Amino acid sequence: MERTPPNRGPGALADFLGHWRGSTRFAAGPWGPERTVDAEVTYRPVAGGFAVVQSYRHVEPDGTHFEGHGIFTLDTDHHNVFWYYVDKVSPIPDAPARCTWHEGALRVERRGSAGWTRHTLSANGGVLTHVTELRTRGNTPAGDESGGGADGNGSAYVPFMTSTFQRS
Repeated sequence: MERTPPNRGPGALADFLGHWRGSTRFAAGPWGPERTVDAEVTYRPVAGGFAVVQSYRHVEPDGTHFEGHGIFTLDTDHHNVFWYYVDKVSPIPDAPARCTWHEGALRVERRGSAGWTRHTLSANGGVLTHVTELRTRGNTPAGDESGGGADGNGSAYVPFMTSTFQRS
């Protein structure tokens, strides 16, 4: 498998590169009951290694599917990563989100029309994990209409989905 050169582009994402299969567990909520679905994700270098494209897909028990696609690029001035992500159900973001590294995991918090979403991605010991948590107006303190606070600091995040993958 080709690795992104560490001195070019998002070399810090090299551990994510490849095709991964596993499952995604959804917590119960407005999106439906608690459930686990088969899922897969691929991370591949593009643009001569200056970016990484992410493609996620899962199939629901009724045969419908969900897909989302992201692109990661390295901000060499600040030594962190930008992530632009779109999927078939969320509003299209205005701009890429800035990711930061926390204890070896890539983390991003971004605000949307319904509140805040926090993603934490890590690859350790051949296992890729992507945890998504939500902070919505419904779980913020009474009277707080900011969707989790203007800076993402408000009430606690609520788990939404956890994906766990093995290289395939």
